[in-house]
Amino acid sequence: MKTYILKSTKSDGLQKLINEALDILESVGIPFEDKTEKALQSMAMCFMAVAGITKSWKQAKSLKENRHLTTREIIKFINENYEEKISSGSYDDIRRKHLKLLVLGDLIINSGKNPNAATNDPTRGYSLDTEFKSFIKFYNTKDWEIKLKLFVKNKTPLAEILERKRNIEKIPVKLPGNKIIELSKGEHNQLQREIIEEFLPRFAKGCEVLYIGDTSKKILHIEKEKLNDLKFFKLSNDELPDIIAYNKSKNWLYLIEAVNSSGPMTEIRVLELKKMLKDCTAFLIFITTFISKTECKKWILDIAWESEIWTADNPDHVIHLNGDKFFGPYK
Repeated sequence: MKTYILKSTKSDGLQKLINEALDILESVGIPFEDKTEKALQSMAMCFMAVAGITKSWKQAKSLKENRHLTTREIIKFINENYEEKISSGSYDDIRRKHLKLLVLGDLIINSGKNPNAATNDPTRGYSLDTEFKSFIKFYNTKDWEIKLKLFVKNKTPLAEILERKRNIEKIPVKLPGNKIIELSKGEHNQLQREIIEEFLPRFAKGCEVLYIGDTSKKILHIEKEKLNDLKFFKLSNDELPDIIAYNKSKNWLYLIEAVNSSGPMTEIRVLELKKMLKDCTAFLIFITTFISKTECKKWILDIAWESEIWTADNPDHVIHLNGDKFFGPYK
């Protein structure tokens, strides 16, 4: 079993149950890529609450056993059994965030005793799908692997369904080491491809790409352990640059923004990153990239001093906003 939640204040027994819940969900195809540890833990606890799990997966019940919880009842169950103090006013997060993928994956039924209720009706309840309930009772038994194969047979996992929607048009990207990934199509991701295939080989030779965001998938590629080793701040999509690369021999960390409609390395952005990375052990390099010099002109007044600018239409050159650091004649 994987360890999904690395840091927690939960008791050991409860944390083990939460990791088991996530192991079950991932094994049946629930996607985890863009979720933080906190979000994963919330999803696991909501799943466990709907199933009625406090000690063992053999406790699992579905609507067939009259197990049916509203969002407020889910919060109450979590607070009473999972060492939480969630506000009763947070019931909408249960529906919109924590159980959304499980309902889409047909593992949990969103109707229960009141099938005609509106989607946001707080009396609308959640129950385990009957087949799923029967299946998860075999977790931690010798029959688990065979039961898993039977359960997923002829079912398309939700992760695959969602991925298929993104695979209509993709931009192939080759990372250092010839690893190939695919970005969803769009101007922003096209620029990210240029950064990886044109900028990095020229100006960050020997670096390793530790993170790439994607406009449809949020986190497309990430090396969490290596970022943790550098004492990088706690990961959040809103705070991360578009691309992070690391040169181990120089101990340089490249923080790169791919600007399409917003997001250059402004003085405010650089200061925020510096504060969040105050414990980082690498030297920081702040880079703003554009698809063309024409696009760069629209933003030049906003870009921070002591940072770099690169445009994909002139890939052999970098603009240094660094005073006399690079001042001198070219031979």
